[in-house]
Amino acid sequence: MAEWMSLADAIREHVHDGDCVAMEGFTHLIPFAAGHEVIRQRRRNLTLVRMTPDLIYDQMIGAGCAARLMFSWGGNPGVGSLHRFRDAVENNWPAPLAIEERSHSDLANAYVAGAANLPFAVLRGYTGSDLPRVNDRIRTIACPFTGEVLAATPSVRPDVTVIHAQKADWKGNVLLWGILGVQKEAVLAARRVVITVEERVPQLHAPQNACILPAWVVNAVCEVPRGATPSYAHGYYERDNVFYRAWDRIARERETFVRWMEQHVLSTSDFAEYLALQQDAAVQAVYR
Repeated sequence: MAEWMSLADAIREHVHDGDCVAMEGFTHLIPFAAGHEVIRQRRRNLTLVRMTPDLIYDQMIGAGCAARLMFSWGGNPGVGSLHRFRDAVENNWPAPLAIEERSHSDLANAYVAGAANLPFAVLRGYTGSDLPRVNDRIRTIACPFTGEVLAATPSVRPDVTVIHAQKADWKGNVLLWGILGVQKEAVLAARRVVITVEERVPQLHAPQNACILPAWVVNAVCEVPRGATPSYAHGYYERDNVFYRAWDRIARERETFVRWMEQHVLSTSDFAEYLALQQDAAVQAVYR
């Protein structure tokens, strides 16, 4: 059952060295605050899973948290490459990074299979694709009823899934709406679940077709306002496009990246202090 706690305590209790960690959110509700806390607590040798790794995984990889990445697309949306991700793959800095690339439909189905406690996912896909050449975990299976040849890939069962959402009630039932990715599936596939939310409310008042995650599938809930910044939370704040552009310059060189991480993440006590520092116009101007 869900327990309300600080984000620092939630990461300390539920994210361990060597874990397989999924942090999901599709352009929206990306759990940046939780990712920063993982960096602050210097977790190591993590297998990171995410359909679309962007800035938060670039930061975690560059900070030395990751040993392996399972993904289906990676980049700084609308800007370009993830320079820390590339440096890890191409130059083993700050540590070697093994990668396992799949398609979007593969990873989505793999989460669904994990949520159903199945060993693998079956899908129509990869016809004409080169991915099976570089990922030997993508295989084929014949339908026992029709003989049709289908793709099969291992299910994804994270040790811990971390997401950000808009609201949770006092019992720990979580509400999220707007553009969703595979948050629900990633939560249901995980052994442990940590969720940060914009606010704690007496009642959810869920709109039609919203996603509600019941308290009994959640381990820890943490109230972290603006916890998805610089991504956006529908109904709360917009995407910080200036930061996404600035990140290209910050992350391009190792020295600039290390200096920024030390000042903005490792030297801050929590995400609220990080946000206060980001709002300092003089600090931001250095990186524009």
